[in-house]
Amino acid sequence: MKTTSKLWLGLGTVVVAGTGLAGTNFGQVTAAPGLRQADDIQLAQHAAGSHGAPAKPAKGQGGEGGEGGEGGKAEALAPNLKFARSIALIRGHLLVGDELVREGRFGEALPHFLHPAEEIYGGIKGDLSTYKVRPFEAALKALVQTVKAKKKEAYDGALKQVQERLAEADVGLRAAEQNWPRFSVETALEALKVAADEYGNAIEKGRIAKAVEYQDSRGFVWQAEAMIEAVASDLQAKDADALKEVRSAFAGLKQAWPAAVAPKKPVKDASDVLSDIARVELQAGNFLR
Repeated sequence: MKTTSKLWLGLGTVVVAGTGLAGTNFGQVTAAPGLRQADDIQLAQHAAGSHGAPAKPAKGQGGEGGEGGEGGKAEALAPNLKFARSIALIRGHLLVGDELVREGRFGEALPHFLHPAEEIYGGIKGDLSTYKVRPFEAALKALVQTVKAKKKEAYDGALKQVQERLAEADVGLRAAEQNWPRFSVETALEALKVAADEYGNAIEKGRIAKAVEYQDSRGFVWQAEAMIEAVASDLQAKDADALKEVRSAFAGLKQAWPAAVAPKKPVKDASDVLSDIARVELQAGNFLR
């Protein structure tokens, strides 16, 4: 039996399987045959723009975690989820940045270490004490300097310092949230929304025109998957079939990023990525009841 569920993505809704999509005028979500449907989910997605903004925020206007740009879109979120989202985005940046560093591509990696310090940290520094996280702006800046200097040994040490602060954030959030598995899924879905925006921004006239945005989206997708896998045993106990479908959806979604280095042409259109993300959201909804 074919079922439908409206998931508001970007400028409209998106078809999840079946016929392909053209342009950005997305239609109603149609679940593929056999796809399990969650409750009537309507997950708000950001409009296209850099990290959810129409354009790159000017200096002082904020960014992913600040008052401007995509950070503004996060203002409607509950405080814990807003903070967790920022931590997830930092991790996504560091994840793809680290991939590039391991490949010796320090120049390409640099933006992904600059963004946490310049675009996200300012939006969360006032909340660090709430979650008993020590300030780490200096640690982020030190990490940036090691990447600029291409000093691998120093980089490893600096990255460890930042990761320790992010681990403190996890502890603080766990103490504030009674249902950690559910909260982890919610946060992962927020990261996927940003990934969809980034991937769409990366593509112009059928080509990957913005490698940084391509890489951002890769990092956010990989981070979202890691968050779900971190609580997989709990999700398995709640709904094994839904977890299986989520994993399958991620496998399909990740094909859009064959490597950290951007290809000249996208493996998947932005509409296809939106479709894959909608499938993850649809199945993950089974864990949000």
